[in-house]
Amino acid sequence: MRTARPVGLLLSAAAVVLWAFGVTVLQPLTEPIGPWSERLPGNNAYWARDLRFMAIMAVAVGLVLAGRGQLRWSRSAVLLGGCWVAADVAIDRVDPIGVRATVLLAVGGCAVLGALAATLWWRERRAPSAQGGEAPSAAERRTLTGAACVAGVLTLVAAGIESPTDREPELHQGALATAALLVVLAVGAALAAAPARTRARVGLAAGLAVAAMVGVGLVRAVAPGTRLLPETALGAVLLTGVTVLAWDWPGGRPIWRHHALAALAALLGPVAFLLATAIPMMFLLPIGATFTELAGNSPINAADSDLLVSLCGLLSGLAMALLLARPAVTDRR
Repeated sequence: MRTARPVGLLLSAAAVVLWAFGVTVLQPLTEPIGPWSERLPGNNAYWARDLRFMAIMAVAVGLVLAGRGQLRWSRSAVLLGGCWVAADVAIDRVDPIGVRATVLLAVGGCAVLGALAATLWWRERRAPSAQGGEAPSAAERRTLTGAACVAGVLTLVAAGIESPTDREPELHQGALATAALLVVLAVGAALAAAPARTRARVGLAAGLAVAAMVGVGLVRAVAPGTRLLPETALGAVLLTGVTVLAWDWPGGRPIWRHHALAALAALLGPVAFLLATAIPMMFLLPIGATFTELAGNSPINAADSDLLVSLCGLLSGLAMALLLARPAVTDRR
């Protein structure tokens, strides 16, 4: 897909802007005032951190899309994401705030993204024999489909994210913007994974994006604590749509029995994997508390859990990729 590169880079740049906004505008809203124990934050207090981390993951997915699933671009995307998280923690300790800080972080982040993309493009041009044709290879299709699955599961996490009060207007704005960006990335990566971009697939991609956007809005409209059912439905629609877009259509038509099995996995898998990753993090692996300490923020109240839901979403997305990133018919035999 010829438009994959500019679209992927544009979406990555949008994710950079979201990240900068999260650092300088959203994060200060979650900082507790005073070190007293009765003022220590509770569950979901650092929701801005999770939105920022998901924006960083969106940067990486956008790079995978821009590279059309090529190994060099995908490896660089993962490395950039890890380094960006480390930089985020260091920047969080400084507590930047204000329009000037937002602009500086956004411009600096886009400069890093542009420099990396230019380097990868230059190396690609120097090795023309390594470039693929218009259609992605089997490995590249699996990578793109896997990236779409990761973005799809992260969409559910972003759409359902909560705060202790859930009354901050910035929470809803940030969640909607992040989830919408992830929807576009999921649909774009799935379409790029298709063996050919036909009119039917493009129309399906547009319809899926609209349906998923509406689903995100419906999830946010539901009261906190009762979002499980709409989130499950959103995941089923989005991830099943990813398979219909990305998988082979022998004879010009999808193999519906395969997509029926994919729909079952999309219905049950995300929630199951999110629970399977969240429970160990709550009781055995204090990863969220470690990030809180590294960033110099107040610890979560001992009666509550410092859960890094963005990491749960990433791991669950990778697990769903193992199930659904099988775009070729031979992969599913």
